[in-house]
Amino acid sequence: MTTHELLYLDDLVVGAEYRSAEHGLDAGQTVAFAREFDPQPFHLDAEAAKNSLFQGLSASGWHTAAITMKLLVGSVPLGNGIIGAGIEMQWPRPTRPDDTLHVVSRIVEIVPSRSKPDRGIVTVESLTLNQHGETCQRLVSKLVVMRRPA
Repeated sequence: MTTHELLYLDDLVVGAEYRSAEHGLDAGQTVAFAREFDPQPFHLDAEAAKNSLFQGLSASGWHTAAITMKLLVGSVPLGNGIIGAGIEMQWPRPTRPDDTLHVVSRIVEIVPSRSKPDRGIVTVESLTLNQHGETCQRLVSKLVVMRRPA
């Protein structure tokens, strides 16, 4: 599900799914991100990466996380923005320079705040999938979500 309407706490339901647009990755993006933020040989040099655990050039997990964030903002349009209160993240397989990624997010839990009635904590599981439907990243986020303004 993709929507352009802003979503607030009372709009969300457990089990609702949101699918993002796609983001195509290439070696140039992979190396540029790694050069600036995660300068390790398996992210920077295809030849060096052949002899690594990844057996080829792979995007930094933090690059995958940054792409995921971009796709989340576009596919889960929370009225107050995506404000994290904690995450759990796994990278079960490498993201490759020729991958086309999209994110499928599912509302797992909604807990209205007892002390601050204008908000709640929403747990969202977001899978970042490649073009083959393989999970490159699993992100479970606890988000602060506001109620719709009066």
